[in-house]
Amino acid sequence: MPSKRRIRWAAVPVIAAAAAALAGCTPTELHGYMPGFDESGTPATNHTEQIASLWTGSWVILLIVGVITWGLMLWAMVVYRRRKGQTGLPVQLRYNMPIEIFFTSVPMILVIGLFAFSSRVQNDIEKPWADDEVDVHVTAIAKQWAWDFQYNDATTDGETVYSMGVQAKAAADGTLDRDELPTLVLPVDQKVTIDLTSRDVIHSFWIVDFLYKKDMYIGHDNSWSFIPTREGHYEGKCAELCGEYHSMMLFNVEVVSQSEYDAYIAGLEADGNVGDVNEEYNRLQNLTGTDGVVKESETEEGN
Repeated sequence: MPSKRRIRWAAVPVIAAAAAALAGCTPTELHGYMPGFDESGTPATNHTEQIASLWTGSWVILLIVGVITWGLMLWAMVVYRRRKGQTGLPVQLRYNMPIEIFFTSVPMILVIGLFAFSSRVQNDIEKPWADDEVDVHVTAIAKQWAWDFQYNDATTDGETVYSMGVQAKAAADGTLDRDELPTLVLPVDQKVTIDLTSRDVIHSFWIVDFLYKKDMYIGHDNSWSFIPTREGHYEGKCAELCGEYHSMMLFNVEVVSQSEYDAYIAGLEADGNVGDVNEEYNRLQNLTGTDGVVKESETEEGN
């Protein structure tokens, strides 16, 4: 039998090789190939790292449990298989209290542990900013099948401005012009609160790289507080089946510098998009499922 010293020396190159392999991984690979990370290593929001760690950690634990379980199953099938010449049933094991306690307590510990970690992360994500801490306050309004974004008290005079959205329109080859999609613009490294409201049915606000989504209900507004920490373009969509053109309910998210954000808000104000998005805009301003545009009289009838 090899001595303990030899075993330790044999483990050194294995550990070094594992460390070298992990060091060569990209941030995306280290987080289980989840979105929200790029080569810079900066996550998309202040919550992205925490969510990814919970997800990958849970899968690692479950994989370890699975490997142990599969190993025990295989061991039992090999060791206790019926051998040549054997007949009848093998010796039956009943009412073994230690085994029953083990197989009851271990799953309970795992479930309670996963719940505790998930609850802690969720509580951190769901904790809203205090009113005096919010830098950017946006209202995202969902409607079949597009998005409107209202920037509350965004101008220097404290006025509200907004942008109206229409649903995605697919070309004949199935491609989408994402430049025409509704766009939510946010400044980087600022505390953001987004109020989420629906005009018709249940929708779900999902920015893919932010690794989080929240449902939007009639009569019950949700909100979400976070800090976008990396400038760039992100894609958003409705994650709740909301009708015939649910798959076309897409939007863009642009995380930009503070100066670019201020210029965007000033542009909305200059275009006359000042005030609240009210019930006048309950329905889409384009023909559902087509690339046509509703006439003013048709829009009034739809309202």
